Amino acid sequence: MTDLTRRSALKGVAALGAAAALPLPARASTSLNAAIYPGTWDEAYRAIVAPQLKAKHGIDVAFDTLWAVDQVTKVRAARGVPPFDCFVLDPGPSAAARQAGLFDPIDASKLTNASKLPAGMIAPDAVTVNVQVVGICYNPKKVPNPPKTWAQLFESPYVERLGLTGFQTTFGTVSLVEMAKAFGGSATNIEPIFKKLKEVLPKVAAVSTPAALPGLFQQGQIDIMYTNTNNAATLKAKGVDIAFLAPESGAITFSTTLHIVKGSENREAAHKYIDTVIAADAQSKLQLSPYNMIPVNKDVKLSDNLDVKSLDEVAKMVTHDWNVINPQRAAWIERFNKEITK
Repeated sequence: MTDLTRRSALKGVAALGAAAALPLPARASTSLNAAIYPGTWDEAYRAIVAPQLKAKHGIDVAFDTLWAVDQVTKVRAARGVPPFDCFVLDPGPSAAARQAGLFDPIDASKLTNASKLPAGMIAPDAVTVNVQVVGICYNPKKVPNPPKTWAQLFESPYVERLGLTGFQTTFGTVSLVEMAKAFGGSATNIEPIFKKLKEVLPKVAAVSTPAALPGLFQQGQIDIMYTNTNNAATLKAKGVDIAFLAPESGAITFSTTLHIVKGSENREAAHKYIDTVIAADAQSKLQLSPYNMIPVNKDVKLSDNLDVKSLDEVAKMVTHDWNVINPQRAAWIERFNKEITK
């Protein structure tokens, strides 16, 4: 070995030793891949969660924008090689993914904010990061005496201002199930709502995709719709005249959860990501406009824009068993598209 080569080698060893001695933030950061819903969720997590995760833990997160069903499909197709480390799922896709064995366990002892969540929001394979509330939204200037029940939506003068949407979304599915109950049906007997929908179809103001409903409301083409408080708050922030109403049978609620994908090699980073999301710092910002996400951290005072006063109120709302709904949902979607969306 020449003197020049020896000196170069010694410099390399010294550099490696210096790097090992550096504190963690000075080293190359860990990376994580997480699925996220397109639109508001993607914008919110990039703006709020990603910078906090980097600042607190030196972890870079790359987001894969996918709807819930597409996340489950992608992981199944990967055949044991996780395409990302964390799911974000609503209850229907979450139940399907759990049944397919797509989750790794979550160690609650690694979540420093676990005690800040209400009981039941941390499961062996899931952490609730957001709750959604669903009910009836209406324009108070055009509909001064709004409907009080799901059944009243199909009566005049309401049905002529109503915007319909199907079972593609969680809020659409749970709303239509509650409407079926109002006419004598149930989650296992959806026939009554299909009968009513076909009866009033010539009168309704619009039949639309879920994503198009807020636009129709903003333009005044519809004045009543069933949706979540997130959409209501977003429209209200734009200056749209809109009010949220819980039907007499109760507002509906469901949770959005984070999960670690089966076989993830970044479990430590995934736990830190989840912990960052449920921390008061992130939750207090995610609830503000334009994101309007109902927080789950008990230390966060709920903002006035959410139409919800407390998490105790949410605990008393209507919920659904997605193990019952999931096996039927694809057929409901197909039937709605064929018989109602024309």
